[in-house]
Amino acid sequence: RPVKATAVVKDLLSNAIANGESKGLDADLLYISHAQCNRAPPGRRRTYRAHGRIGKYASQPAHIEFILTEKKDGVEKNDDGEGEGASGKMITKKQAAKARFVKVGGA
Repeated sequence: RPVKATAVVKDLLSNAIANGESKGLDADLLYISHAQCNRAPPGRRRTYRAHGRIGKYASQPAHIEFILTEKKDGVEKNDDGEGEGASGKMITKKQAAKARFVKVGGA
């Protein structure tokens, strides 16, 4: 079980929620809209080995990024067919181009 890594992510999330509350957002409406994890430059140290040798001892840190967004109330769909918007009839690109075409001239 990745207990230590889970604890780090849990602390980051609680910190992100606290940041959202300090900015005036409702904590119950927050959700993770973006999460990203990138490799960070390793922290290099040395470890001393037998017979006077030195070995590398590098940590493998990461940059973890969360973006929390507040959920918004959706807009209800208009069922009566009035107003702007698509009529519901599908047309091809060729038909749309033909409708835009203005015929100039005779016959």
